[in-house]
Amino acid sequence: MSPIPPTMDQLLAEQAGLALERFDYGTAWQIGAFIQAAAAERNLPIGIEVSHGATPVFLALMPGSTPDNVDWVRRKRAVALRFHQSSLYMRLLCEAKQWTFATRYRLPDADFAASGGGVPIIIRNVGVVGAVAVSGLPDVDDHRLAVEALKSVQGL
Repeated sequence: MSPIPPTMDQLLAEQAGLALERFDYGTAWQIGAFIQAAAAERNLPIGIEVSHGATPVFLALMPGSTPDNVDWVRRKRAVALRFHQSSLYMRLLCEAKQWTFATRYRLPDADFAASGGGVPIIIRNVGVVGAVAVSGLPDVDDHRLAVEALKSVQGL
């Protein structure tokens, strides 16, 4: 994995291609289990959350992670749900516009983190129904792992 971020246009195209046909708690667990298995195989010290709306369905801390990672996944999820964009996209948008995220959107840092790793779960012809969030790696790598997991369940 590499910490070089994709462009905003690449992120928009990526998100457009991530829509699922369906999503339920079983799917949430498949997404979370995919990330957990990848993290175990790669020895990644991450926190993982998959939510239905704002309700966590899958939550795990891998060896080497800390309770802070739970807070980070919650805050990244909040960005993905509020803006219907990945938290990495929102970070890059604010950097491009030279905005401070919390100031521009009048949101508390304690509840929102515009740092890569939060990706909305979108159902085709429905919209955003949840989010997957990863924390513990450089934020671009957190984002990529979340996207990899969504791609793994797209055929459902």
